[in-house]
Amino acid sequence: MKTFDELTQYYKGKKVLLTGHTGFKGSVMTMVLEKMGARVYGYALEAPTDPSLFETLKAGGIGPSESRIADIRDFEALKKYYDEVSPDVVIHMAAQPIVRESYRIPRETFETNVMGTVNLMECIRLSEKPVSALNVTTDKVYFNEEKPGYRYKEDDSLDGFDPYSNSKSCSELVTHSYFRSFFQNTGNVRLSTARAGNVIGGGDWAKDRIIPDAARAYLSGTPLTVRNPGSIRPFQHVFEPVFMYLDIVCEQAENGEKQGWYNVGPDACDCVTTGELVKKFCAALGEDITGGALTESAAVKASQKAAPHEAGLLMLDNTKIKETFGWQPVWHIGEAVKATADYTKAFRAGTEKANAELVSQLSAYIKKWDQMG
Repeated sequence: MKTFDELTQYYKGKKVLLTGHTGFKGSVMTMVLEKMGARVYGYALEAPTDPSLFETLKAGGIGPSESRIADIRDFEALKKYYDEVSPDVVIHMAAQPIVRESYRIPRETFETNVMGTVNLMECIRLSEKPVSALNVTTDKVYFNEEKPGYRYKEDDSLDGFDPYSNSKSCSELVTHSYFRSFFQNTGNVRLSTARAGNVIGGGDWAKDRIIPDAARAYLSGTPLTVRNPGSIRPFQHVFEPVFMYLDIVCEQAENGEKQGWYNVGPDACDCVTTGELVKKFCAALGEDITGGALTESAAVKASQKAAPHEAGLLMLDNTKIKETFGWQPVWHIGEAVKATADYTKAFRAGTEKANAELVSQLSAYIKKWDQMG
């Protein structure tokens, strides 16, 4: 696990092609890379939410060196941009990332998440320039049998249930195939995939996610409805996977034996129910946004029977990434929720306050990251 200064030494001045830079996690990645002195070239569709962290940061002068608004499904356009940038590093985050949305637009979900990955792998294959690359997928790639207490390991079967999860399973397999078929013995391309847990953090405004729903309820004064308060998920602050993505890319560039497929998930203590997460968020806000009720009403239960399938239990085993990189989670669930609530309160005071809060949080995280290392 590299210190922040060591990561900065690697990324400073490097050209980083970041797909999905207008999304929540992509915006945070851009912010961190900019602080490291990297030259970030973003490639994505317009910001998917309103408000969006991408636009909020942009208003404060924080953003990529270049932002190309384009569709990763268009191979010719992507190939042209890839060749123009000639990146040193590739971080692939572009995706249709919402489970419920994938039921509404399954074809578009598969096109984006599978063929988008194929298109990017082709760009890497056809380029002669050495590159260190990472494909960011999800904890939902596994064939999830929802076994109580079981934490999924990297060698468990891939076969996500819903179109989103399954498309990300396919994206993993595409990456594995390209690695074994074209990159494994060349030495020019270093390539890994990373499967994170459910990220939370200030500035996520995606629909059908519990913390963004809670933040909107807080800002609007509307009581929050919790769909599945008993569902257990591996929650982690967005800084956690972002920093480990950057560490993987850096360390595999130095040592090809560190290429692989990694769970970048939280510890078992951070796998909590959605209901518990909301309670912690309310406590951090200092305000009950649930209307006093976290149990499912008869109406909510009835609506869920007709709703698309969503897993009720999912946890990751993070042993491999700890042993390979010496990593330990830096912020646990309490710190993650507090930071998210603090940003939400700052956002209510305006964009400038929100950006200042996020910058302050990043500095605090870096300090503890170095202490943990």
